[in-house]
Amino acid sequence: MIYSSSGEPHDLKHDPFKAIVAPRPIGWISAVSAKGEVNLSPYSFFNAISSRPNIVMFSSENRKDAVAFIEETGEFTCSLVTRALAEQMNQTSAPLPRGESEYAHAGLAMAPSRFVKPPRVAASPAALECKLLSVQQLRDLDGQEVPRWMVLGQVVGVFIDEAYVRDGRFDTAGANPIARCGYADYAEVTELFSIARPPGG
Repeated sequence: MIYSSSGEPHDLKHDPFKAIVAPRPIGWISAVSAKGEVNLSPYSFFNAISSRPNIVMFSSENRKDAVAFIEETGEFTCSLVTRALAEQMNQTSAPLPRGESEYAHAGLAMAPSRFVKPPRVAASPAALECKLLSVQQLRDLDGQEVPRWMVLGQVVGVFIDEAYVRDGRFDTAGANPIARCGYADYAEVTELFSIARPPGG
């Protein structure tokens, strides 16, 4: 099967794009408005894009509160989503009125950050504290703006629960993070394998 993604008919029940580009890490983004309102929301269009310096990005379909708040104050946090926190993460995706706390709605506690004002999810085993680099509205092949916004942030602080540090390394499988797949599906990390890179790579 091959088809044009510009609207050519196919026999699939749903667009498979998100199922093919999977699994995707979830950016559980916390931001604070200029008025002090706190927002917490999950984004599956999220990833690390640089290691020196550490830079992350997320993309929002429609201009949601997280994007607006980050533009206002220039800071955000990303908390790691684990299997134990999956249901509460899902609750924070609810379309609450602006200013209503997703933390309270999902029964989550906030923990203070060290380098930025937005809090992190207290129960998460790891979080990144970020300063805004840029917000960009995306365009299609015709150069037309689409209602999608990409946010880039530089990591200025890292929180790790010491219970998940093994031999000086973060125990990813022990933390049991989850990732977004297609449709209503998720994946969870329960074990890892290693492959040595070729010499000189």
